[in-house]
Amino acid sequence: MKKSSKTRALIMASILVLLSSTAWAAEPLDNPATMVMPETHHPVNINEASAPQIAAALKGVGLKTAAAIVAYRRANGPFKTADSLMSVKGVGRQTLLKNTGVISLE
Repeated sequence: MKKSSKTRALIMASILVLLSSTAWAAEPLDNPATMVMPETHHPVNINEASAPQIAAALKGVGLKTAAAIVAYRRANGPFKTADSLMSVKGVGRQTLLKNTGVISLE
Protein backbone atom coordinates (compact mmCIF):
# COMPACT_ATOMS: atom_id res chain seq x y z
CA MET A 1 0.00 0.00 0.00
CA LYS A 2 1.31 3.46 -0.87
CA LYS A 3 1.75 6.11 1.76
CA SER A 4 -1.16 8.19 0.40
CA SER A 5 -3.42 5.12 0.37
CA LYS A 6 -2.56 4.39 4.00
CA THR A 7 -3.23 8.00 4.93
CA ARG A 8 -6.60 7.96 3.15
CA ALA A 9 -7.53 4.67 4.79
CA LEU A 10 -6.59 6.06 8.22
CA ILE A 11 -8.58 9.23 7.61
CA MET A 12 -11.63 7.27 6.44
CA ALA A 13 -11.42 4.95 9.44
CA SER A 14 -11.18 7.96 11.78
CA ILE A 15 -14.18 9.59 10.14
CA LEU A 16 -16.23 6.40 10.47
CA VAL A 17 -15.33 6.08 14.14
CA LEU A 18 -16.24 9.71 14.79
CA LEU A 19 -19.51 9.46 12.90
CA SER A 20 -20.57 6.29 14.64
CA SER A 21 -19.78 7.66 18.09
CA THR A 22 -21.42 11.02 17.31
CA ALA A 23 -24.55 9.36 15.96
CA TRP A 24 -24.81 7.23 19.08
CA ALA A 25 -24.32 10.20 21.41
CA ALA A 26 -26.82 12.36 19.52
CA GLU A 27 -29.49 9.66 19.19
CA PRO A 28 -31.46 10.63 22.34
CA LEU A 29 -31.58 14.26 21.16
CA ASP A 30 -33.32 13.20 17.96
CA ASN A 31 -36.35 12.11 19.97
CA PRO A 32 -36.70 14.11 23.20
CA ALA A 33 -39.74 12.03 24.19
CA THR A 34 -37.48 9.02 24.75
CA MET A 35 -34.77 10.90 26.64
CA VAL A 36 -34.23 9.91 30.24
CA MET A 37 -32.46 12.57 32.23
CA PRO A 38 -30.66 11.47 35.38
CA GLU A 39 -32.07 12.97 38.55
CA THR A 40 -29.40 15.23 39.98
CA HIS A 41 -31.44 17.20 42.47
CA HIS A 42 -32.69 15.62 45.67
CA PRO A 43 -35.49 16.89 47.93
CA VAL A 44 -34.42 19.63 50.31
CA ASN A 45 -36.20 20.85 53.43
CA ILE A 46 -36.12 24.61 52.93
CA ASN A 47 -37.01 25.12 56.60
CA GLU A 48 -33.89 23.34 57.87
CA ALA A 49 -31.27 23.23 55.10
CA SER A 50 -28.22 25.46 55.00
CA ALA A 51 -27.61 27.88 52.13
CA PRO A 52 -25.07 25.55 50.44
CA GLN A 53 -27.51 22.63 50.70
CA ILE A 54 -30.32 24.70 49.19
CA ALA A 55 -28.10 25.98 46.37
CA ALA A 56 -26.98 22.43 45.56
CA ALA A 57 -30.51 21.02 45.56
CA LEU A 58 -32.55 23.68 43.76
CA LYS A 59 -32.22 24.30 40.02
CA GLY A 60 -31.67 27.96 39.21
CA VAL A 61 -30.80 28.90 42.79
CA GLY A 62 -27.26 30.01 43.49
CA LEU A 63 -25.54 30.54 46.81
CA LYS A 64 -26.60 34.21 47.00
CA THR A 65 -30.31 33.40 46.60
CA ALA A 66 -29.99 30.40 48.91
CA ALA A 67 -28.48 32.69 51.57
CA ALA A 68 -31.43 35.06 51.07
CA ILE A 69 -33.81 32.12 51.61
CA VAL A 70 -32.07 31.24 54.90
CA ALA A 71 -32.05 34.90 56.01
CA TYR A 72 -35.76 35.27 55.20
CA ARG A 73 -36.52 32.06 57.12
CA ARG A 74 -34.61 33.31 60.17
CA ALA A 75 -36.37 36.68 60.10
CA ASN A 76 -39.91 35.43 59.37
CA GLY A 77 -40.05 31.87 60.64
CA PRO A 78 -40.47 28.66 58.66
CA PHE A 79 -42.03 28.65 55.21
CA LYS A 80 -45.60 27.39 55.28
CA THR A 81 -45.88 26.70 51.52
CA ALA A 82 -43.45 26.37 48.64
CA ASP A 83 -45.15 29.40 47.03
CA SER A 84 -44.11 31.53 50.01
CA LEU A 85 -40.54 31.24 48.69
CA MET A 86 -41.53 33.86 46.11
CA SER A 87 -41.33 36.41 48.94
CA VAL A 88 -37.55 36.01 48.71
CA LYS A 89 -35.80 38.22 46.16
CA GLY A 90 -34.51 36.06 43.33
CA VAL A 91 -37.16 33.35 43.63
CA GLY A 92 -40.02 33.49 41.16
CA ARG A 93 -42.68 31.26 39.67
CA GLN A 94 -40.25 29.74 37.14
CA THR A 95 -37.85 28.74 39.92
CA LEU A 96 -40.70 27.02 41.75
CA LEU A 97 -41.81 25.22 38.60
CA LYS A 98 -38.28 23.98 37.91
CA ASN A 99 -38.13 22.57 41.42
CA THR A 100 -41.52 20.92 41.73
CA GLY A 101 -41.06 17.82 43.85
CA VAL A 102 -37.68 18.97 45.16
CA ILE A 103 -38.85 21.53 47.72
CA SER A 104 -39.85 20.01 51.03
CA LEU A 105 -41.30 21.84 54.04
CA GLU A 106 -40.63 19.12 56.63
